[in-house]
Amino acid sequence: MLSYQHAYHAGNAADLHKHVALAELIARLTAKPRGIAYVETHAGRGVYDLDGAEARKTGEAAEGIGRIAPDPSTPFGRALAACRAAHGPAAYPGSPAIARALLRTQDRMTLMELHPAEHAALRAALAGDGVAIHRRDGFEGLLALAPLKPRKGLVLVDPSYEIKTEYAAAAAFARRLLATWPEATLMIWYPLLPAGRHAELVAGLGPLPCLRDEVAFARPPARGMTGSGLALVNPPHGAAAVLAAARAQAGLVFAARESQA
Repeated sequence: MLSYQHAYHAGNAADLHKHVALAELIARLTAKPRGIAYVETHAGRGVYDLDGAEARKTGEAAEGIGRIAPDPSTPFGRALAACRAAHGPAAYPGSPAIARALLRTQDRMTLMELHPAEHAALRAALAGDGVAIHRRDGFEGLLALAPLKPRKGLVLVDPSYEIKTEYAAAAAFARRLLATWPEATLMIWYPLLPAGRHAELVAGLGPLPCLRDEVAFARPPARGMTGSGLALVNPPHGAAAVLAAARAQAGLVFAARESQA
């Protein structure tokens, strides 16, 4: 949705759940020489300023990245260090910057972002060799381009969920994409809300091979999200270990978790 800007929420507990898992998953998929195609359907601006007006207005980063000191030897720790070396100590890497720090020359990145200001900021932060940046609807755009090369792929699906129909749309997109691009793994992030709207997404994934990981925040806000969920659709070998490593690294911000196939 064009009104959504992630700068207000950058570095919060949900970001940690998503980003540490993403970094571990990229490390797993790039352990062998074969290249991968990395794609985002809702890329955002790529790099965020935790000293900026938006982040300071909500203060959400204090309950996320503000509560941990990432190990610089971990994939997420390396990506965070690279981002801050390039953009300053208050910088926080969005998922495109995390991927950029961890991908190799044989890998390719395709980023889609529809919001005009976010798209412009994304191009300013990440444009370069091996990165294709599109201003278009991510679901429509990737279905038009798939399958990508290299054929081994990782797709991050991270809509705002401001529109209730986005839960069903994300599931329908996953089904259609895998029918066209069976070599792809999808990581779908979703919020855990008191209304339980994510149930429609989970049900819509139906018979697809899927590993889900849900965490409850140690200090949930008075209103809004109480936790964060990830669905790894068509998960690679070792995906359960990826999720366990992510929880261990960000453990201070989570009160409880649940994983299931």
